[in-house]
Amino acid sequence: MTIGELSNKMYLACSTTTDLIDRMESNQLVERVRDTNDRRVVRIQLKEKGQNIILEVLEARREYLSSVLSNFSKKDVEDLSRTLSILHNEMGKE
Repeated sequence: MTIGELSNKMYLACSTTTDLIDRMESNQLVERVRDTNDRRVVRIQLKEKGQNIILEVLEARREYLSSVLSNFSKKDVEDLSRTLSILHNEMGKE
């Protein structure tokens, strides 16, 4: 995606997103790639190192959530899941 698209999704100013992308690029997490159809457009592409970090973070979050939910009843987990699905759907309408 472009920096503008990413800025919109994250509700950040383009300048803030550019600074974040600069830091991620210097850490070898992403790279800027010129669009083949329009050389004026620069897209941000996730590199393997960035993908690996995302996978590690997601796994750590899953483990944490699993440990927290282990104290909930099966019904409570199902109710929470249903309610979060409703919330997710409502948020997607905006």
